[in-house]
Amino acid sequence: MYDLVSLGKKAKSAAVTLRKLSTAQKNNGLAAIAEKLIERKAEILESNRLDVANARAKGVKASMIDRLTLDSARIEGIASAINEIIALPDPIGAFDSGVTRPNGIQILKMRVPIGVIAIIYEARPNVTVDAAAICLKSGNACILRGGKEAYATNRTIVSIMREALEEAKLPADAIGFVEDTSRDTAERLMKLNGYVDLLIPRGSAGLIKTVVDNATVPTIETGAGNCHMYVDSAANLEMAVNIVDNGKTQRPSVCNALETVLVHRDIAPRFLPMLKQRLDLYDVELRGCPTTRVILKGIKAAEEADWWTEYGDYILAVKVVNGIDEAIEHISKYSTGHSDGIVTDSVSASHKFVASIDSAAVYVNASTRFTDGGEFGLGAEIGISTQKLHARGPMGLSELTTVKYIVTGDGQIRT
Repeated sequence: MYDLVSLGKKAKSAAVTLRKLSTAQKNNGLAAIAEKLIERKAEILESNRLDVANARAKGVKASMIDRLTLDSARIEGIASAINEIIALPDPIGAFDSGVTRPNGIQILKMRVPIGVIAIIYEARPNVTVDAAAICLKSGNACILRGGKEAYATNRTIVSIMREALEEAKLPADAIGFVEDTSRDTAERLMKLNGYVDLLIPRGSAGLIKTVVDNATVPTIETGAGNCHMYVDSAANLEMAVNIVDNGKTQRPSVCNALETVLVHRDIAPRFLPMLKQRLDLYDVELRGCPTTRVILKGIKAAEEADWWTEYGDYILAVKVVNGIDEAIEHISKYSTGHSDGIVTDSVSASHKFVASIDSAAVYVNASTRFTDGGEFGLGAEIGISTQKLHARGPMGLSELTTVKYIVTGDGQIRT
């Protein structure tokens, strides 16, 4: 049986060291990682070629292959993201608030690391670097458990990062890696109480549900993105086509991609042919409600399951609605609470939509593809939280901290 306890002990020991590091020490470690990833690019690409070849042999769909694949430009982008994290303010040691009580006691609320953060994720090897880097900057040790599809790539990347930390005189065990990709090991990691302070799943809805249902360590629910765009009767139709196109086709496999578009009945006869013409350039499969299929002859009928589905592929569900109230009702029922938007020139409609939709990110006249730590100015994020406690939306550095109270007196006692 794979020894997770030993891994947990090493991470916990590293976390003790990390919480005492200066910002400069952490940034030096991050810079060393970024430099070594570029320096050892050829090794990473060779490992990645092996993973991609294995995935293709197993019939993994094209959109997932895209998530898995690295090239020189993507590795340089990963290293660049680390440099962005270096440039961000360090949340550790910052004071959220302070007060002096009538008895003279001073109470300060200070940001501190959480401790050991485990991440269970699928397919995307860039997550390996993003997670490690953001944990390091926020003073946390991490335990990474990637999917079997990216095993060789992840193993090489972690080895390189650990070497970089050692050269920077930081504990290599700040970045732990689970070598065993079996379901049993993942389930035991979910129950590694006493060693893991927080568990973050990144991947499919199935993975996230498994973690939420089985974990006994504290967990943040992330990622599931059944995202919607409502095209209002007052929408600029060219703008709407561009927004839906970008939301669906720019990178369909990610959690902030569009899965359903809702269209006001009054503009559907004009808008839907415009949208189909654009999406046909990418061979997007449309699945429509009965009214949509009257306007767009020959498209596949949408079934109840389609409204619930996060496709992660070149598939888009389309429904014609009577107005904004029906659109809000639909989104409230089927959305995962990730990112949902409206295209409209009506101020009142936009205000109503924003007030009514309870998602982590609500958009007015912009693509849902912006729900991302980098695009929000947070640097690389460790996930998109769709829950409401502790963190919601893109989880940047501050979301990987907790607080402690510093209480200073000059001899006061309670009576």
